[in-house]
Amino acid sequence: MKRTTMRGQIGFVVLVFLMVGCASNRGEVALGSDISGFVDEYLIGTGDVLNVNVWRHEDLSLTVPVRPDGKITMPLVGDIAVGNKTPESVGAEIKETLGEFIREPEVQVIVVQMGGDQYRSRVRVTGAVNRPLSAPFRQGMTVLDAVLEAGGASEFASLGRATLYRSSGERVKLDLRGILNKGDMRTNFVLAPGDVITIPERAF
Repeated sequence: MKRTTMRGQIGFVVLVFLMVGCASNRGEVALGSDISGFVDEYLIGTGDVLNVNVWRHEDLSLTVPVRPDGKITMPLVGDIAVGNKTPESVGAEIKETLGEFIREPEVQVIVVQMGGDQYRSRVRVTGAVNRPLSAPFRQGMTVLDAVLEAGGASEFASLGRATLYRSSGERVKLDLRGILNKGDMRTNFVLAPGDVITIPERAF
């Protein structure tokens, strides 16, 4: 009777360990999945060095820096714009173009060195802020993030006249009064490298 009871206890302990182990594994998988959803994709920038590998076509494969105009040049493909794109999307574009010349090309694009042209990839906030800002661009950075890093708008700021200047030459009006005072995020745009936010002072 005692042996049966002991065997039952041992079996119960083993079962508990197995259940804990399975639950732990499931927890690790779930945690890994959750984290991966928050990882931002890297966008290629000026000065980055790309390795473009075309499988079984060494004559088409190359390692090349991204020019100041955001482009690279490849055999058969010619100039291709890669700036502010993911390596995966650039690889897909190259594959599509090469498909006109070779059968079923396999293309892989890897960033082997990040660019040293740091000033082109900065974000700036000027004008009526407490601390004028020139900060390195970070993926996912918004207008609100940049203004807060600049110490917020000063007491003399004209919040309704703020403007976002894109490196492309585009000008976008910002409603900083809505963003800062009302929680209205309609103009809380995601920033890009080279963006400049200007906040003029009120006219007295």
